[in-house]
Amino acid sequence: MKEHAIWTEKFRPKEFSEVLGQDRVVKRVEAFVKEKNMPHLLFAGPAGVGKTSLSLVVARQLFGESWHNNFLELNASDERGIDVIRNKVKDFARTRAIGDVPFKIIYLDECDALTKEAQQALRRTMENYTQTTRFILAANYSSKIIDPIQSRCAIFRFKPLPKADIFRLVKKIAKSEGLSLDEKAEEALFNISEGDCRRVENILQSAAAISKKITDETVYSLASVARPKEVKEVLEIALKGRFIDSREKLLDIMLNYGLSGLDVIKQVQKEIYNLELDGRKKMSLVEKCGEAEFRMTEGSDEFVQLEAFLAHVALVGSER
Repeated sequence: MKEHAIWTEKFRPKEFSEVLGQDRVVKRVEAFVKEKNMPHLLFAGPAGVGKTSLSLVVARQLFGESWHNNFLELNASDERGIDVIRNKVKDFARTRAIGDVPFKIIYLDECDALTKEAQQALRRTMENYTQTTRFILAANYSSKIIDPIQSRCAIFRFKPLPKADIFRLVKKIAKSEGLSLDEKAEEALFNISEGDCRRVENILQSAAAISKKITDETVYSLASVARPKEVKEVLEIALKGRFIDSREKLLDIMLNYGLSGLDVIKQVQKEIYNLELDGRKKMSLVEKCGEAEFRMTEGSDEFVQLEAFLAHVALVGSER
């Protein structure tokens, strides 16, 4: 393994077949590339699921070795003002492509961070330079893109990577880098990634710096996430009416893993579904989770809210 290797770049796909978990999207985009013609594209979906990777694959497949000359990548969250659209984007868009493909590609990442004024300017630019340029827009939330831009694009919705594809990625990296992972470590990587392959790669790289043998304990500690089993134990202790014990165990978990109240409440919400309770009581606990999370984001004291939640869990347990 090269020192300080950025694995996200190292394992980035170069062919359509290497883009994992987005088969329907990939097939449709690949059809455009084979025709050497495509509309403006809007890639919408959560972080780390392949939007940027697929855009780079499109550029590589269309332009070959000269793809750098015909591809402009901008991160709209860094450069979100109207001047960027009027200057950088227009300057690139008004020149012709090099090679036999009749258009260049401008890739705008996180374009849902663009101001409304910048989006209006972008809308006109997309219209005026259709002959020489195609836009690929990537957004986590397509609802934040104004309707006139959405109507000019073919919209592709990306989904979080399923477990099978996360495992394929982990095995590929482990084989390439000489790492050893057991089944529990792979499950831990999937649980904390929530379908985000970039997060998987970053945690694997951090774990590999410590040891070539990666365990679930290493994964959870590096990701600053408590083990699901420990969070479930806190809830089960509270359900038995041992409020003080559950409170102390929760504080220990937060200190050991360096978790904030918001981190904890999100994990607690997931573990509620694994408790041996009837559906109505689970709904009551989920509702309290939502209330505690809202109060924390509004600035309430985390520990008071978590204690109040555990007290409610203990009351629910006493009704059994």
